[in-house]
Amino acid sequence: MKPHHRIYGIFFVFALSMGALLSRLPDLQRSLDLTEGQLGLTLIAMSIGALVGLTVSGPLIERFGARTTAFVTVFGASLMYAIVPWVPSALLLIPIFFIAGLFAGALEINVNLQTDRHEAQLGFRIMSRAHGMWSLGFFVTAFISAGVRQMEISVHMHTFLALLVVVAAGLVMFWKIEDAPHRADSHAGAVPLIAFPTSGLLPLCLIGAAPLLVEGAGIDWSAIYMRDVFDVPPFVGGMSITIFSLLMALARLFMDPVVERYSPRVVAGSLLGIAAAGLILVGVAPHPYVALFGFMLMGLGCSSVYPLAVSAAAQRTDRPAAVNVASLGQMTFVVFFLGPPLLGFVAESFGIRISYFVCVPLILSALLVIRALAPRPVPLLTEPEPTTPHG
Repeated sequence: MKPHHRIYGIFFVFALSMGALLSRLPDLQRSLDLTEGQLGLTLIAMSIGALVGLTVSGPLIERFGARTTAFVTVFGASLMYAIVPWVPSALLLIPIFFIAGLFAGALEINVNLQTDRHEAQLGFRIMSRAHGMWSLGFFVTAFISAGVRQMEISVHMHTFLALLVVVAAGLVMFWKIEDAPHRADSHAGAVPLIAFPTSGLLPLCLIGAAPLLVEGAGIDWSAIYMRDVFDVPPFVGGMSITIFSLLMALARLFMDPVVERYSPRVVAGSLLGIAAAGLILVGVAPHPYVALFGFMLMGLGCSSVYPLAVSAAAQRTDRPAAVNVASLGQMTFVVFFLGPPLLGFVAESFGIRISYFVCVPLILSALLVIRALAPRPVPLLTEPEPTTPHG
């Protein structure tokens, strides 16, 4: 297995456990007798944990390395997700979600840094492909979850089995991970304890945040949307996440050559337009299959925009790549966790259809600053092969 394939494995394995829990949110909501707003409030704890993890974990990741970080973050978050169904009240969910968010934030920095460094070594883009493995993992777990829900298997058993699969797969995939060498053009400064975005990074933060809000709306609320709006069987409702994840995965896995041909700016602008169309279609859908088509467009539209923003942040030379990636992550990954809870409050107050329209203005705002991405394909710098000392 090639070194960068093991980084793909981190994305894939983590998505298996997180997806198993998120696909069961409708069941968790009913078991705790929560409204959409109350469920959203508990999920805010995960966004706060992610913010803290993204803010302070950079130096720890540099100290302990990619392999140890992968083990701790993936296994730690997966354990938290497996504990969630056993928690008897929403109030007790808050610390569990917070700790899971801590691990997820640190994992985000680790995988994106390693992917960027492997890109420089390989000489071609793999960032979108790497994130495609996350989406592929989500598709696999969402497809399984749709059948599991239809068979009325308990959330407790489902998340526990997901934990076992993650541990077994992680032991195989992570054991031989090695830290990729830094880019030849990377900033040599020290990584500070707290990483805040600079004014030059803010447009990339907006571009990265927009698709993550769409992704959060697609993953967290689509099954509940299908249940509440159309009263479909659990399997059909679960297909909303499955289709969303499948289109996102396929687009990400095959998008890197497209970016190299047409440029990050053109690709990101086109995808954001598709995402906006999908959101509007879901908001007005008269039939469940029309809504499923809308979720398909959402998955396609938000597929590779965030990886493009991450690559652009990591390639900036004003600060160390770890700092810029962490800063971007603070703004964008928190939207991924914080957006769905806020959409839950909108759904409770104005209806779940309206919550999808709320995402459209952020998409339009990202299009206004799309010039922050490169207008032409950018050749990736390659590094010389490391030499082995003799004697």
